[in-house]
Amino acid sequence: MRKEKNNAAIIMKINQEKLLIEEDEELVDMTIEEFQESLPAHIPSYSVVSYVYKHDDGRVSYPFFFLYVSPQGCKPELQVMYSGSKVNLVHQCGATKDFEVRNVDEISEDWLKEKLRFFR
Repeated sequence: MRKEKNNAAIIMKINQEKLLIEEDEELVDMTIEEFQESLPAHIPSYSVVSYVYKHDDGRVSYPFFFLYVSPQGCKPELQVMYSGSKVNLVHQCGATKDFEVRNVDEISEDWLKEKLRFFR
């Protein structure tokens, strides 16, 4: 959990040699577009994101969510490895929301706001 009031993310990957989940990149004070551009497009990845969400009524909240990207066309053994580790990692991270996309191009500010509207 963070005390800062800006967007931040940690992008993670599985080290296939060690079979460990490792931090790949840390982003601070980024836009959702910058986050999306930082995600690998052809291999799976995990991310935890702290996001500044400005509600239509003027309130501001700071949802902490988990994002699993599982691109179509990547090696099946990679997809199995990532999907098999996901539930435990979400639990360990303490994320309150869990999203999944098949293509990093799906991720945008509008996509995220639509997903978060459900959690008013």
